[in-house]
Amino acid sequence: MSPLPDWARALGPALSTGRIRTSPSDFIVTEVLNFEFSDDGEHDWLWIEKVGANTVWVAEQLALHASIPVRDVGYAGLKDRHAVTRQWFSVRRPGAEGTDWTTLKADGVRILDKKLHRRKLKRGAHKGNTFRIAVRGSEIASLGGRIDGRLEAIRTLGVPNYFGEQRFGRDGGNIELGRAVIAGRRLSRSKRSIGISAIRSLEFNDNLDLRVRDNTWNRILPGDIVNLDGTRSVFTVDELTPELEQRCSEMDIHPSGCLPGISEIGVEPSSRPLRLRVQDLNWEIDGDALWLDFALGRGSYATAVLREIAQVS
Repeated sequence: MSPLPDWARALGPALSTGRIRTSPSDFIVTEVLNFEFSDDGEHDWLWIEKVGANTVWVAEQLALHASIPVRDVGYAGLKDRHAVTRQWFSVRRPGAEGTDWTTLKADGVRILDKKLHRRKLKRGAHKGNTFRIAVRGSEIASLGGRIDGRLEAIRTLGVPNYFGEQRFGRDGGNIELGRAVIAGRRLSRSKRSIGISAIRSLEFNDNLDLRVRDNTWNRILPGDIVNLDGTRSVFTVDELTPELEQRCSEMDIHPSGCLPGISEIGVEPSSRPLRLRVQDLNWEIDGDALWLDFALGRGSYATAVLREIAQVS
């Protein structure tokens, strides 16, 4: 199977090569919610730290421990397996007495806190994630002011909002699943969803690549769909005005691209911002490691930030 395209970088060639996830503690992800708990209701919400475990497997272990169907376990998003990740799970309480979580046994899983809430945690309900990531390599220590200049540019301009390679699976295998779905092959619901997402994401990345090469990925063009930063609100720009250009330069609004529909299987088109704002960005070099701290909104990929700095593996 052919490798994924090397989509264009907005800020110039990668400054070095580097390695990420050399150990789980080199890649730390913390989920951020934006609502208050009701402190009552039929759902236990568990703040969990996991190491070397994927989100779906953890949900299965929680369901097994609580003696409930896995569909009654909720989480906001899938988090990296080869990392230290902290995220919320909701678990329906099977009875008034609830579940004794002190006896949970699941490798790499630790419950840090528990709350009560009236509703199940839905996919995409989080505000975003914070990251602490080490990029390690023999060239890191010699980057000097070049790394500072690149990261200041990222702080000011953002980065192209590419879908990360994990969206497409090993060697792009998820793309083949998507093609199989379109061709009419019967697949499980989960594989069908993964494949459709991969196909749509590939076309989005290809179109974003064209905007990066035209240097219009961070500019609004007449006819663009525009996204209000931090929300799902969008509107179409019929006439470009100085006010809209100013709002775009201040990252209040972003040009958006199309996540294509697939008429053969009834998938409707939607939009996604072309630009990703990188919040709370800080960095330091410690020996052979560049340590990065930043926050991203939901649905964004840390690898979109990393690829504007280094060629990572």
